[in-house]
Amino acid sequence: MNKRPPLFFLMPTLIAASVYAAEVAVDVGHGRLDGGAISARGRSEFDFNRQFAEVFAAALAQRELAVRRINFAGDIGSLAERPQQAIGADFFLSIHHDSIGESYLQRWEQDGEEMTYTDAKRGFGLFVSARNPDLATSLRCASAIGAVLRRNGFQPSPWHGRTHLVADGENGVWYYDNLVVLYRATLPAVLFEAGVIKHREEELELLDPQRQARMADAVATGIAACLSITEIPARD
Repeated sequence: MNKRPPLFFLMPTLIAASVYAAEVAVDVGHGRLDGGAISARGRSEFDFNRQFAEVFAAALAQRELAVRRINFAGDIGSLAERPQQAIGADFFLSIHHDSIGESYLQRWEQDGEEMTYTDAKRGFGLFVSARNPDLATSLRCASAIGAVLRRNGFQPSPWHGRTHLVADGENGVWYYDNLVVLYRATLPAVLFEAGVIKHREEELELLDPQRQARMADAVATGIAACLSITEIPARD
């Protein structure tokens, strides 16, 4: 299955239309106790997630999209609580950074410590769940995000095709049906892997403030474009 929705809604004239009332729930993946993956230089995934989430929240606000912050302090231990806190928002994005299986890792020394890295995998990935109650909007928004990222020079990783069914391979969108944060959500939901922190070059790129800003702007643009053609219920 590789059916993609038409991307006519990415026209800039649509981006500003009818999105002023929309609210995006931004979830920072992992937390202080479970830091997630460890980068090639020993930094926790949570640190990457939180840093990018701050930049991304600012990019959303520039588009007059309301932002609901979830787990920015890193104190939410329950996966189910994250989509629970998003109830009432219009869209849910969970921010992560990727790793790779142990068998693909190589060893190197960094600052006197033995670390692990990979040269086999890099690039972003977007995931949706067929168990989400609004798969159509989830998929449409994921494809929009991926399309804008690609137009801005970011490349999706084809690696996920080894373990996931393709939803929109050209734009880096894959099915991951059993992700709690996606299928337990009551609203359209996407999980975003910004890049592979086990890849030594990409790790440094993901820490670059200018690149973070460009990527955050692209993701926010994709969401704004998608929500501009999605009927947003009036807020009290």
